Amino acid sequence: MGKGGDSKPKGRMSAYAYFFQNCREEGKKKHPSEPVVFAEFSRECADKWKNMDEKEKQQFQTLSDKDKKRFQTEMADYKPIDTEKNGKKRKRAKDPHAPKRALSAFFWFCNDERAKVKETMPDSSIGEVAKELGKRWGVISEKEKSKYGALAAKDKARYEKESNAYKNKKTKAPTAKGAKKDDSDDDDEIEEEEEEEESE
Repeated sequence: MGKGGDSKPKGRMSAYAYFFQNCREEGKKKHPSEPVVFAEFSRECADKWKNMDEKEKQQFQTLSDKDKKRFQTEMADYKPIDTEKNGKKRKRAKDPHAPKRALSAFFWFCNDERAKVKETMPDSSIGEVAKELGKRWGVISEKEKSKYGALAAKDKARYEKESNAYKNKKTKAPTAKGAKKDDSDDDDEIEEEEEEEESE
């Protein structure tokens, strides 16, 4: 189910995604109690896929083609829920001078892994990449998660400090009409980064 009860069909899986899923299942059967080093496992799968001939890949391509038909059929019947008359969601007004929001541990992990996922799943949609990142996050060790947790805690402290300074500045010194703000050079960058975070 999508946000607000919007039951958008599940995105289609690529041939590589089916292959990767198959590798994971086989690995679990062979070594059920062995922890998975995901970066290493992902690299091994990518190497295997590159060295497979087209005949071996065909079974995964067939699954992908079947899922593509399923997706197209479901999308043909899908009607998104309109939140506005034009069907677009209303965006809240943003203050471009507000501090950049703190990233969670998962988002710090995604920043490290997103490029690797896109490399191994070049034909995937944003949703499929996000789903794969979620799967990878679910299997990494607690030690690795704690590393990203530390980054998140540091970023949260940074945000709270900047947010308090921003609020104090806003209440104490209202900007005169037409006056230029100090950090205007960062406006576009902040807005673009927030848009990217929201889209994912």
